[in-house]
Amino acid sequence: MERLYEQGISDVRVLEVIRSTPRHLFLDEALAHRAYEDAALPIGFNQTLSQPYIVARMTELLLAGGRPRRVLEIGTGSGYQTAVLAGLVDELFSMERIRTLQEKARLRLRELAIHNVTLRHADGFTGWADKGPFDGIITTAAPLAIPRELCEQLAPGGRLVIPAGPEHAQHLHVVTRTDQGFDTRVVEPVRFVPLLGGTVR
Repeated sequence: MERLYEQGISDVRVLEVIRSTPRHLFLDEALAHRAYEDAALPIGFNQTLSQPYIVARMTELLLAGGRPRRVLEIGTGSGYQTAVLAGLVDELFSMERIRTLQEKARLRLRELAIHNVTLRHADGFTGWADKGPFDGIITTAAPLAIPRELCEQLAPGGRLVIPAGPEHAQHLHVVTRTDQGFDTRVVEPVRFVPLLGGTVR
């Protein structure tokens, strides 16, 4: 956790949840020994488990407006970001387009006795409107542009934390819903797998 603090992560809630979440459980056994490196690691299907700094940074940005009650995650992946968020919000809804990844994540969350997460096998581009509005939305893959549908599913004061842009020019954005519309802030350069449409069994 000292490394994350030195990298600028200061939210004690985030640091504590990351400290207590066993990252190695979210990787296949062959890669488990690398779980605590500050690096993105492959989880199959051309997807990755984000580096600890990015998980912490995105979570901290989501929580900066206060503790969100209902949160939507686009891209369950390994389930690691899901597990971190579950320790910090009341209800978490998480979507994954690749069925195999979703089922592995479901087993890992069950093993950790995490019960406030609802999973859905679906294309995340259009969000999960019938479960909204959400106090927070976070995406773990990058569209070329921020989807309007996700912004529209934010509750008043809610925030969307999302990487966006072409592969070699992505930036992390925070979109906040205000009385006047949507306020967008660019945070820092990032590198994520692209957010793709459709589903995979």
